[in-house]
Amino acid sequence: MIAFVSGTVAALAPDAAVVEVGGVGMAVQCTPNTLSTLRMGQPAKLHTSLVVREDSLTLYGFADDDERQTFELLQTASGVGPRLAQAMLAVHSPDALRRAVATADEKALTAVPGIGKKGAQKLLLELKDRLGEPVGAPAVGTAVSAGWRDQLHAALIGLGYATREADEAVTAVAPQAEAAEGTPQVGQLLKAALQTLNRAR
Repeated sequence: MIAFVSGTVAALAPDAAVVEVGGVGMAVQCTPNTLSTLRMGQPAKLHTSLVVREDSLTLYGFADDDERQTFELLQTASGVGPRLAQAMLAVHSPDALRRAVATADEKALTAVPGIGKKGAQKLLLELKDRLGEPVGAPAVGTAVSAGWRDQLHAALIGLGYATREADEAVTAVAPQAEAAEGTPQVGQLLKAALQTLNRAR
């Protein structure tokens, strides 16, 4: 079990980071929120969860241990693999997920790509006694959803784009974000922003 990796950020991509640990580059799958806290060439510590498959070993990284534990707890529900668990954490903070389960908020779960109404109902039943009680103030979830511009801007800067380029990309995807129902998906917006930047170059 690799509990965490600590080292210099050697590379950043839309869904992953490479952290140099003792001369070895560790590829770590991360949510946009976690990636937005990383900077090229700067030291970083990521709490990690190793997912072992017959044909692969994949390391998932998180900004704190609460996220890592929630990621692992989500996968105890039937039908939830690491990708879906990561998507859930890309949309909601751990506390927002605990609140959604505690209040049986189907709409919050269906905001996650890949979860429909029936899937949300099933997850609410399975996760009810597993995630624990929410600990933060109710405003946490809304603050996260309202800050998509800041999250996206920080992620682009972290990927090495200039402030002006990040500003233009955020403006370019704003109509897509405003047209989205519920919470804007920062991961999807990041992909769209990178496409606009690649076209501009």
